[in-house]
Amino acid sequence: MAEGSKERTYSDEEIQQRLQRDLPHWHLENGWIRRKYRTNSWKGTLMVINTVGHLAEAAWHHPDITASYAWVEVRLQNHAAKRITDKDFELAKKIEDVVHWQPAQEGGALEGTPAKDQRFAYIKYD
Repeated sequence: MAEGSKERTYSDEEIQQRLQRDLPHWHLENGWIRRKYRTNSWKGTLMVINTVGHLAEAAWHHPDITASYAWVEVRLQNHAAKRITDKDFELAKKIEDVVHWQPAQEGGALEGTPAKDQRFAYIKYD
C-alpha cells in the first residue's frame, strides 16, 4: 500500500461471517482472529511455531504466538490498523493450509506422517 493510505478494516459481524465461510476453526476474540493448533508433543509445537514464523516473515505480517507443550495459539490483528484487515485473513488461510496439509488425503506419492504410530505423530488434525 502507498504510504498514508488506509487498509480496509472489518466489523465484528463481517469478521464472523468471513471466518465461518473461509476459516471455520478460527474465531474472533478481543479484536484478534485466533486459532489453537493441538500437537502431540513439544516437537510438534516447535514445528508449528517455525512454520507460522516462516509464513509470517515471508508475508511481512507478524502474528502473536503463545505456546505450551502440546498446543500453539496464533493470534492475528493488523497492528497498524488495530483491527482485522485482509492481511489477517490471507495469512490465516495460508497458515491453515500449510499447518493442516495432509498429503495422504491427496492421493499422490506423498504418504504423510504415519497416523497410527505415535512415535511420528506431531499434530492433531481437526
